[in-house]
Amino acid sequence: MSAGSQSRATSWHAVSAGFLGWTLDAFDFFVLVFLVDTLASHFGVTKADIVFTLTATLALRPVGAVIFGLLADRYGRRRPLMANVIFFSLVELLCGFAPNYTVFLILRMLYGIGMGGEWGVGASLAMEAAPGKFRGILSGILQSGYSIGYLLAALAARFIEPNLGWRAMFWVGGIPALLALYIRSKVPESEAWQQHRAPTTAAILAIVRNYWKPAIYLVLMMTLMMFLSHGTQDLYPDFLKTTHGASRHTVSYIAIWYNIGAVLGAIIFGRLSDVIGRRRSMIAALLLSLATIPVWAFGGTIFAIAIAAFIMQAGVQGAWGVIPAHLNELSPDQTRGLLPGLAYQLGILIAAPINTIEYALRARFGYPWALAGFETANIALLILVLALGWERKGRSFTLPGELA
Repeated sequence: MSAGSQSRATSWHAVSAGFLGWTLDAFDFFVLVFLVDTLASHFGVTKADIVFTLTATLALRPVGAVIFGLLADRYGRRRPLMANVIFFSLVELLCGFAPNYTVFLILRMLYGIGMGGEWGVGASLAMEAAPGKFRGILSGILQSGYSIGYLLAALAARFIEPNLGWRAMFWVGGIPALLALYIRSKVPESEAWQQHRAPTTAAILAIVRNYWKPAIYLVLMMTLMMFLSHGTQDLYPDFLKTTHGASRHTVSYIAIWYNIGAVLGAIIFGRLSDVIGRRRSMIAALLLSLATIPVWAFGGTIFAIAIAAFIMQAGVQGAWGVIPAHLNELSPDQTRGLLPGLAYQLGILIAAPINTIEYALRARFGYPWALAGFETANIALLILVLALGWERKGRSFTLPGELA
């Protein structure tokens, strides 16, 4: 095999590992959004209590980002990623055996640690292996795993839960542990990490401290990005049921449909970012979503809402498709395992109450106004933050200061 073929194979395996890890991680998270009513009834609690478990999962994600991010910067990307996949898969499996609400809540908190660790490690491994000129589109493919995980959860809600029960939905979530075997056998260690490995954990933390001003900007950007994604996705199935009387099967089909739009958006805008820049591509995607909000929230028919939801998620995940490349390009070489994931997960920590907030706004203003009002303001602010920010599109991860 030629050196070029080996390089392409390395890139493919690394991106595939990150993509599959994020896909399966997202599946394990989104299984719950289709079971809010079922779990509330089974555990004898309110729907708000089940929604709170989503908040608890999101809130614990920064813990996982710190633990697995430090391990990735200190000891390499491969082994922490394998450990992470096994951890979150085991916890998801145990969720299917939860005897009561308290145990279920604790398990969802533990799952948050696993979910928080996967993205940063997987994204750094994938982006460090990706050729600079194709980093945007590969970033979009990597991030589209989130939407595909949501799509798979919708399929599970349509076919597994009606036939095998809600516990089987979580048992299926144990399958991702097998991904560790693929990583171990096919994915080499990151060359960029080997070149820029920090000598100690203290050295990693010192670099993050010295980089605190740009890091705060990244956290702000990611907070708004989390408001964007979770604010338009997590409660949307419940919105379709309660506001439009959609059946469980109809909700599953609509979720599958709009996640196809999300996948396409992530890849299209990811590729566009290689041409016009990371921030311009993200802003274009956000404008698409902003223009869709009136029909997405207030559409009079299920058909119109389904079309709007497809376009909405194409924009939402179009902006998100640029994030793996953008965050890794803005991070120092020695902290690429920790800082992108930490900024990502601190953003979700701050945004963790989003589902509780929107659900409370629903009680006061109604679901359509709660979703539309919150996201209109959020998208407008996010566009401003991006416009005032900066980027380092195409920078080399192996040759500091040079473009790939």
